[in-house]
Amino acid sequence: MSRRRHSDENDGELGSGSERAGEQPHKRRKTSEPLDIEDRLESLICRVGEKSTSSLESNLEGLAGVLEADLPNYKSKILRILCAVARHLPEKMTVYTTLVGLLNARNYNFGGEFVEAMIRHLKETIKSNAYMEATYLVRFLSDLVNCHVIAAPSMVAMFENFVGVTQEEEIPQVRSDWYVYSVLSSLPWVGKELYEKKDVEMDRILSQIENYLKQRQKIHLPILQVWSADKPHPQEEYLDCLWAQIQKLKKDRWQERHILRPYLAFDSILCEALQHNLPPFTPPPHTKDSVYPMPWVVFRMFDYTDAPEGPVMPGSHSVERFVIEENLHCIIKSHWRERKTCAAQLLSYPGKNKIPLNYHIVEVIFGELFQIPVPPHIDVMYTTLLIELCKLQPGSLPQVLAQATEMLYTRLDTMNVTCIDRFINWFSHHLSNFQFRWNWEDWADCLSQDLDRPKPQFVREVLEKCMRLSYYQRILDIVPSSFSALYPTEPKCVFKYGDESSSSLPGYAHAINMTNSIKNKAISEDIFNLLKDIQNSNQDDDDDEGVSFNPLKIEVFVQSLLNLASKSFSHSFSALAKFHEVFKALSDSEEGKLHILRVTYDVWKNHPQMVAVLVDKMIRTQVVDCAAVANWIFSPELSHDFTRLYIWETLHSTIRKMNKHVQRIQKELEDAKQRLAKQHKRRDNDDDSGREDGPLEEQIERLQEKVESAQSEQKNLFLVIFQRFIMILTEHLVRCETGGIDVVTPWYKNCIERLQQIFLLHHQIIQQYMLTLENLLFTGELDHHILTVFQQFCALQA
Repeated sequence: MSRRRHSDENDGELGSGSERAGEQPHKRRKTSEPLDIEDRLESLICRVGEKSTSSLESNLEGLAGVLEADLPNYKSKILRILCAVARHLPEKMTVYTTLVGLLNARNYNFGGEFVEAMIRHLKETIKSNAYMEATYLVRFLSDLVNCHVIAAPSMVAMFENFVGVTQEEEIPQVRSDWYVYSVLSSLPWVGKELYEKKDVEMDRILSQIENYLKQRQKIHLPILQVWSADKPHPQEEYLDCLWAQIQKLKKDRWQERHILRPYLAFDSILCEALQHNLPPFTPPPHTKDSVYPMPWVVFRMFDYTDAPEGPVMPGSHSVERFVIEENLHCIIKSHWRERKTCAAQLLSYPGKNKIPLNYHIVEVIFGELFQIPVPPHIDVMYTTLLIELCKLQPGSLPQVLAQATEMLYTRLDTMNVTCIDRFINWFSHHLSNFQFRWNWEDWADCLSQDLDRPKPQFVREVLEKCMRLSYYQRILDIVPSSFSALYPTEPKCVFKYGDESSSSLPGYAHAINMTNSIKNKAISEDIFNLLKDIQNSNQDDDDDEGVSFNPLKIEVFVQSLLNLASKSFSHSFSALAKFHEVFKALSDSEEGKLHILRVTYDVWKNHPQMVAVLVDKMIRTQVVDCAAVANWIFSPELSHDFTRLYIWETLHSTIRKMNKHVQRIQKELEDAKQRLAKQHKRRDNDDDSGREDGPLEEQIERLQEKVESAQSEQKNLFLVIFQRFIMILTEHLVRCETGGIDVVTPWYKNCIERLQQIFLLHHQIIQQYMLTLENLLFTGELDHHILTVFQQFCALQA
């Protein structure tokens, strides 16, 4: 309904716009009428197949009649809408292929134009790197064979061209992967029809695919797996899994039992229709701008033993499993912005009585949430979607979700740290919507384990996040006291000059003066005067300016200020803003920046969220820079918290800020260049040679320098991060080798997976600096434990 109202509003705007453009008011009716009809056509096409009192078949027949009548006046609009739904509503693909089949049976020329339009769209989507949509278009074209719109031999010829890409030289493997995947993923729909008509050619295509898959490199597989262990469910690479499913389908004589095929009801009409041959399709060549989909691992959480009651879950290598999961992914992709609609669509999935739908839905949602490198949609969407599903199915879905949570917890020891992070964030957010109710005693096994093991770490981080979403005492009230070792610390600041027992500490008297001065509304000038009196233990000569690196000055000022501003985030932000000039002076050197971060941590080490928020603010206000934050995170002072989630959230936030900074300046440069180009064009057209380009060219020159400087800073940040990773991992490996102990400790697993996480979450930026990283850091002499991570990352786009 919302789309309809939106269209009505737009119609009004168009009408008033026409009047302003000088048209007569009485013409408004004439201009808006076609728009009403076009909106009606779009609504009819988009909604066919949704719940209705009539059968799907009668709705399709009625719609085909309406569209046929409107073809003389609105053909281009109908073509446009049908091509759009083929790309954007793949979960209703067979409904739309049937509709196109009925239209082709009534109007052969329209069928031909539609096929040509689809081929044009396919070429455009491939050239624009929209490969997911291109996959849907290929699948749509293949299903048109079932509807007697496209002749089977021409579809086979297209598939032969696709598989021929595997023979191209000097192309990345991911290019061949996509073309092979687009063929294999279409076969559940059209395999039977093609085999009946062209069995020899199809055998040749499948033989070529088999040969390709046998020689294909899979170095990237470990870096993409949710779990490092294959028990109880193998973590298969997507092409291997799909190949096994297609092989089984072929063995079963291409019989599948789950695809909705409305065109079967119209067989007598469709088989009389004339068919079209696809125009010859040559895959667009590989270019330096081509960005192919990354490989992925098929997520498996359940099998038939986990859903003991009701329908049996299809096996992992049955094609029904692929079809169901593919359709559920498509529903989420189409409706993810509207959680209520999305949940309702998932629960009204066709054929839901033949499958354990709740188990499939939960598995697909977690599969997307845990997808590496990043989920298809923002993390919080999956939380809200699961909450909505629990509301709609309160009698069954929460039990399946609890079972899934228990399974995930049980397998934490082999789970990738990136997925553990997302599990922590999802579970804590979910609990906050259900009064934090959970049977914590079921997880008491974690209490007997070392605190650096995944299970106690997970529970500790969940409780920390739950506290952020409630308050400290609430956590103590809801979690049994037996879990006290994993309770979050009370979020209070630690002011080291806070009582008289600290009077022997260096700087105590200065801290008291500083505190009193700030309380008495001191300004920056007053603070500078107080700081001059603090001697610098790092140098013998007097510091005339009073503001160079002096650790004691930083400790006295930052400790005193943050303690006074400890009441809330807002108080702390105000304090940073008020004394920004002092912070800038004290952070004049690299040591100064690092020490400000150390002292901030000392004050707020019991409140990780405050540390993260203050560091973020200091980066934004340029008190510290991104490289300083990276060095601080890897410093010995933070080794105690090195495996804590907030530390890595802070580092990733820092990297994202750096990346956004570079992107913003690059955009300014591009905008300036476009303005200059427009100016040149205007001058050429107006023959106005007197207009000067000087100011704009100077601006472009300045921006060019800023971009180069920002990119250099960005590259340096990644060099610092990877260098520090290499140093601490090498130290660990040498220590283990010298002591004759196992390298793979909980700390090592966490650290090596954090290194993988940096590569994966920021892969698009890091790709730009691969040559530098290879030449300077990830060289052949590096220990293979560390070098393997780099090689796996390189293989992702190889």
